[in-house]
Amino acid sequence: MLVLIYIVSLFLLVGLGFYVFVADPRSRAHQTFATFIAFLALWITKDMIFWNFFPVDEAAGWWASVSFVIALLMQFAMVVFAWVFPEGSRTPRKRAAILFAPAIVLVPAAFSGLLWTRIGFDTGRFAIELTPLAYAFVAYVYFVFVYAARVLWQKYTSYRGTQAGQQVGAILWSLIITGTLKTVANLVFPYFGRYDLLPLSALFILPGVVVYAYAILNFKLFSLQTALNQFRLFPIAYKVALSIASVAVLSFVIFQVPIVYLAFRNGMDEEAWRRYLVFSIITAMIPNLVLVLLVLRILSRPIQRITLAAIAVTKGGYGTRVDMRKTNDEIGLLAESFNEMSRKMAADIEQLKRLNDQLIRTEKLAAMGTLAAGVAHEVNNPLASISSIVQIMRKESGHSDETRERLGLISAQIERIKQVTGDMTDLARSKPAARSTLNVNDVVETAIRLATFDRAFQKITLIRRMGAGLPEIVADEDQLQQVFLNLLLNARDAMPDGGTLEISSYSDEESVVLEFADDGAGIANEMSGRVFDPFFTTKPAGKGTGLGLAVCYGIVTAHGGSIELHSNEPEGAVFRVKLPFA
Repeated sequence: MLVLIYIVSLFLLVGLGFYVFVADPRSRAHQTFATFIAFLALWITKDMIFWNFFPVDEAAGWWASVSFVIALLMQFAMVVFAWVFPEGSRTPRKRAAILFAPAIVLVPAAFSGLLWTRIGFDTGRFAIELTPLAYAFVAYVYFVFVYAARVLWQKYTSYRGTQAGQQVGAILWSLIITGTLKTVANLVFPYFGRYDLLPLSALFILPGVVVYAYAILNFKLFSLQTALNQFRLFPIAYKVALSIASVAVLSFVIFQVPIVYLAFRNGMDEEAWRRYLVFSIITAMIPNLVLVLLVLRILSRPIQRITLAAIAVTKGGYGTRVDMRKTNDEIGLLAESFNEMSRKMAADIEQLKRLNDQLIRTEKLAAMGTLAAGVAHEVNNPLASISSIVQIMRKESGHSDETRERLGLISAQIERIKQVTGDMTDLARSKPAARSTLNVNDVVETAIRLATFDRAFQKITLIRRMGAGLPEIVADEDQLQQVFLNLLLNARDAMPDGGTLEISSYSDEESVVLEFADDGAGIANEMSGRVFDPFFTTKPAGKGTGLGLAVCYGIVTAHGGSIELHSNEPEGAVFRVKLPFA
């Protein structure tokens, strides 16, 4: 029964230490706690072996030596913890060297048997006669213990009234509990010749250790919310540890127990040991293979997929996703974060491309605007002179009809040149917009009335799908009329023999949308990206200047909107204008 208590206590102790350590492996306080737990686990293992399997005089010496040394090491771990908690500060090396210096003499003395004159079992009862050096050893252990308690008390007074103060206070209570129980079991009772509690002395530390862990984890050790959080993010170290422990326990139950029974059921002779070793070696391969498969599933395969996805991104495959089952550990969180990062990277790069294209177009417009101002100035001056001469000649008498016709043709072409230079000047001129709140449907209707004065436009079948109750926008009405009128006349030019033009207006989440969809000749895909460039036109020579859509683009973008070209199935083109709400 005592062995079972030792085993259960040992498993609980190791599990608790592992849980605290993995909760924050980089914390010096958690590292020191794990070290303390490791020493305590050695103490329990030592007691379990000695008191249950080696009740002989020759084993008592090593038990006592190990007990003295482990007790001292546990106090050293407690002092280091007192130095680093809760600030996470570094261990003061000089102070530690001075405080721990006596161990250089005491530890070798313990292993050399200088702490007792006699140790062993007398008529079935354990007995030990200590030397003065042993009492000095014990006094030094208690001095280190009291020193650690004093450091923690000073921190408690500094942090009193805070969360850290409550944690340090709880740890002080754990020291009081463990110190009292260990003193009773290891000193008081043995002083009166009673060694009955020595086999259970390590178990007396467990209540204090639980309080110790409870305080380190910020009083969340037994919290339901903490347990749920651990299920939401289950560290991979827990998974590996549980996998190894599960395989070890199952392999012991499934393989080792039957092997021991089959090998030694007729006695522990040489043949029995040979059977045991052969079957143990063979069956050991199975749990090892299972462990390899579990580690590959938990670690290797997900990391390999993340690595391949990262390599794909470095080669330009922005937006690449890690294709793996979602898990609630660090690798699952890493994969999810990688996918989100890759998605955002692809979106950002696409946005940068659009911004770059817009910047290039804006730079073109700026360059063409500067050029247009100069060209218009240089052309208009001689053009005005030519126009004056033509007007004088037309007023003179004696010209033949043919000459008058030619003069009229010259005047018409001069007006055409003036129109071109006027467009260029409008493109170059930066004039303040007279913006006001307006209904975009009214502006479209005005543009349609102006367009209907054109005979060619009257051949077109016009379909209106204007949304009712659209939000108002803030814009320059004249400039928007110029945009809409230009789009209407472009649709006219795309359908010289007539066709259908559908005008729609509606709203989305943040803007009013207008669509001008015709069923004309359309625009080839390879040319669609250039239609807003200055001086680019798909019309025949002499039919267009290539400035209309460039001016439209400048007006719409200046209003914070956008203008796009799309194909209209089965034929034709759709110009979509978006203008933000007022």
